[in-house]
Amino acid sequence: MPEKGLIDTITALWGGAIATLIAAAMGRLMYHTGEVRARRRAFFGRELLWEIPALVAMAFIGEALSSYLNLDGRAAMGLVAMLAYLGPRGTTAMLERLWRGRSAG
Repeated sequence: MPEKGLIDTITALWGGAIATLIAAAMGRLMYHTGEVRARRRAFFGRELLWEIPALVAMAFIGEALSSYLNLDGRAAMGLVAMLAYLGPRGTTAMLERLWRGRSAG
């Protein structure tokens, strides 16, 4: 039996909802850090507060999409983190490109 990974451990200790929120928080933090490095915002600025609704919304969306795609815990957390990193605008842009690619071919 393989050893449990970080996601499995977090899920076992705190439950799936907390693991999903942590994954979303890490995704938004990666995005926020990129904006700080590009000098478009301060690390501890008002913008950081606006990341909270995006984090929660992307956690819900990622969890629902993971359920729809029947993904296991690790894949689901990866999907949540990716969607949270992209945020609402990035996710919309990605879906539009995928949709255009499907309808063109």
